Formats: sequence, C-alpha cells, structure tokens
Amino acid sequence: MTQRPAIESFADRIRADGHAGLVSAWIGIPEPMVVHHLAQEDFDSVVLDMQHGMWDMASASNAVTQCRSAGKPALARIPVGDFASASRLLDAGCTGIIAPMVNSVADAKALVRFAKYPPLGERSWGPTLALNHMELSADEYLRTANRLTLTIAMVETRAALDAIDGILGVEGIDGVFVGPSDLSIALSNGARLAPDTDEIDKELAHIVARCRAHKKFTCAFGSNGKRAGELLKLGCDLVVASADTTQMRAGAASAIAAARTFADGR
Repeated sequence: MTQRPAIESFADRIRADGHAGLVSAWIGIPEPMVVHHLAQEDFDSVVLDMQHGMWDMASASNAVTQCRSAGKPALARIPVGDFASASRLLDAGCTGIIAPMVNSVADAKALVRFAKYPPLGERSWGPTLALNHMELSADEYLRTANRLTLTIAMVETRAALDAIDGILGVEGIDGVFVGPSDLSIALSNGARLAPDTDEIDKELAHIVARCRAHKKFTCAFGSNGKRAGELLKLGCDLVVASADTTQMRAGAASAIAAARTFADGR
C-alpha cells in the first residue's frame, strides 16, 4: 500500500525551508456539502472550526471524507482544552490539529501527548478511517504518522507570547497558528477588537522570527483575502482568507449589488 502524496505531502510542504505560501479555507458551518464545494476551489487545505463552529465528531468525520475525495488535507481546530478530540480527529483522517489557547509549555506538552504516538506522545491506537483514507498499512501509518500529521498550537494571548520559545521548543509541536482577533483583545486588556493593525503585525513578525529560529512554521487568520496576502508577505507559511460565513455573505452582497446596478442602468 502507498500513501496519497497529494494530501500527505502537505506536511512536508508546510515544513519546507523558506516560505510555503499556503492558503486555507476555514469552515464553521457544520455541513459536509459546504466542505465539498469549497474543497473544489484552489485552497491548499480546509480547516474545520470546531471551537466556534458547530461541528460535532460525526459531521466532522464526514467532512474529512469530502476533503479527501477532493484531494485536499483537512485540519481541525479543536475546542479549548479538548485535547482528547485531537486523537479522534486524527483517527478520522485529519492531517493536522489546531489547538486554541496554548499558553504554556505544559499546555503544549499536553497537546502533544494526545496528538503524537510514542516516543513523542501517548496517542492511543485506532486510526481505522485514517488508514482507509491514506491507503497505508497499520505498520506504515504507525511509522510515519508523527511526520505526516501536524500539531499546531495557537498563539493568541500575552502568556503565549511570553512563552513562545518554550512552546516552540516542545518536541512534537510542528508550528503555531496566530489568532489576531483574540491577540488584539489580550494586548488591549479587553478594550478593543483590532486584528489588522501595526501592533499585531509587530507581534506577528516576532512570532515568525521565533518560528524560523526553531525551524517551525507560522499560520495566521486573515479577515479577508487582502489581509491574508499581507500575512503571507509578513512571512506566514499558511493563512486563512476569511471564514466561510464571511465569504458567503460577501459573495451574496456582491451579487445583489451587481443585479441592482444593472437593473438601474448604472
């Protein structure tokens, strides 16, 4: 049995030296058909948001299948502290886990325990769907899973910024994901939501530099396509070009405006 390189090489692409330049979809609507449609577009991956989205394990597993059928890797952002779900999502065939509010070395080590097999972690064996999706034997999967699956810690608080080198130094943490909205709330002590500012860019530049020093990758959420491009220019390896709901409403607003403009003869 051989692996499907179009999906599994994603881990190698994002870890490659230099700037990966990947753009991911971000889906919180718990409907696998939404995943099916967006996975047909030129995204490099699809993120299922199980923290603020409405996904449960059954619908997320079905969504992973939709991603796999389109030849795209599925990542999942788990709820805060729900490290146990990381193992189940990897068993379902996810290529990566994004964990919010990883604020310390202890948090990072706890995540690795659930997301990596020994000797890095303590992930329990049971990847039935992953074996089917990846077309690997059990022995091949066990031998390669720690490399082919990604463990990503979110940096979105002052505590995480202070502990960035310690978090990145945990073996089994493959990279970080910056949440600019929560980071802006944290840095302003709850005074404002301002993810697209020079202050955030300054912190992002610092995070990118620390990731480079540790030979790990940086991901970040962009509020729109233009902002996602700015994040890529800052050195992020993977960016999100807004969420599904934002894209859907923007598309609807654009279509409505075009129809009314044409009807009015403008």
